[in-house]
Amino acid sequence: MTDLAWIDAAITAARPQAVGALLRYFRDLDTAEEAFQDACLRALNNWPKNGPPRDPAAWLIMVGRNAALDGVRKRSRQEALPDEERLSDLDDVETPMAERLDGADYRDDVLRLLFICCHPDLPQTQQIAVALRIVSGLSVKQIARAFLVTEAAMEQRITRAKRQIGAGDVAFETPGPVERSERLAAVAAMIYLVFNEGYSAGDNAARAQLCDEAIRLGRLLLRLFQTEPEIMGLTALMLLQHARTPSRFDAAGEIILLEDQDRSLWNDKLIAEGLALMDKAMRHGRPGPYQAQAAIAALHARAARPEDTDWAQIDLLYAALERMQPSPVVTLNRAVAVMKVRGPQAALEMIEPLAGRLSGYFHFFGVKGALLLQLGRDQEAKAAFDQAIALANTAAEAAHIRKHLDRLIQDSAQGATRTAG
Repeated sequence: MTDLAWIDAAITAARPQAVGALLRYFRDLDTAEEAFQDACLRALNNWPKNGPPRDPAAWLIMVGRNAALDGVRKRSRQEALPDEERLSDLDDVETPMAERLDGADYRDDVLRLLFICCHPDLPQTQQIAVALRIVSGLSVKQIARAFLVTEAAMEQRITRAKRQIGAGDVAFETPGPVERSERLAAVAAMIYLVFNEGYSAGDNAARAQLCDEAIRLGRLLLRLFQTEPEIMGLTALMLLQHARTPSRFDAAGEIILLEDQDRSLWNDKLIAEGLALMDKAMRHGRPGPYQAQAAIAALHARAARPEDTDWAQIDLLYAALERMQPSPVVTLNRAVAVMKVRGPQAALEMIEPLAGRLSGYFHFFGVKGALLLQLGRDQEAKAAFDQAIALANTAAEAAHIRKHLDRLIQDSAQGATRTAG
């Protein structure tokens, strides 16, 4: 086994289960993270020589636990051992402690870890950020990009949250039914951010696996909250978006816009599951932001051809979403529908006030450049596209914008030739 890319993908996929189990064993975040890192280092040494284990997550849990216990024993020469109840016994995953914490139907280590990270003693932005760092192992840079803040600001948020956790202000107990309901919104937001990190990863297979993990967590959350329409909406939204994955990038890894995608490549099974969940959520008569976004995705999924898309209804849904969850990104997305319904000038007027708040956002300049291009304002479009390339998060995003620039240059050259002739 010498494929290091596969090893990285396996470790990435196993991280939530492994860290969750190690946290349950040791009831200390730093110990759990250090144990997982030790296990990863040993995997990098062991797996290329001996081949992959049958269950990478179980291997990482066992090796990480043993490494941490060795560390505890070594430190015991200088300090007293922890109380016996602070460490689990050496049985496999379902220990008596796990049974005590889990209750009747709360057995998934990953979901437990999400709820622990989303403790109400932490501000919501810190809850989500620290969960992304701990559960999914995303870098500070990746998390900052998801929050549209600087890397330094996000580093401070995560450091503050971990300091508060380490000081013992946040208890790592599994919350009961009331606490789970109170933390549901933060957990749902964290799951969707994990999905978006995978969805925006392009052809990065390791990061793209986050979409599958987020959907798995959404389904699991739905089993715990079976009558909650917003969790239905969240899961439907992820399913409908993920269904388009096979058609979103070409063989060279470049972005294919929604209207240019081969819809025969869309995953019909995921679409059917998403549409059924969306219809079920709507029957509850309690609309919310995830349901609104899922309804937009459903309109795209139901359109057999791009020209069949009901853009007027999408505009109305985005308007409703703006009222429920005001955000410059929501308004930017709505502008695309407005452009389809009322033209590029109306859409441009809608996004111009957003310039200050989205000055570091790739998609703002991409949309602005496209609108200016349609209006024939080529020089302004070029400036917007240049800014978009500078802010691109992936090579695929930059390549997509360069196509617009190449077209502008080509059109300018042809125009100069015609003038000279």
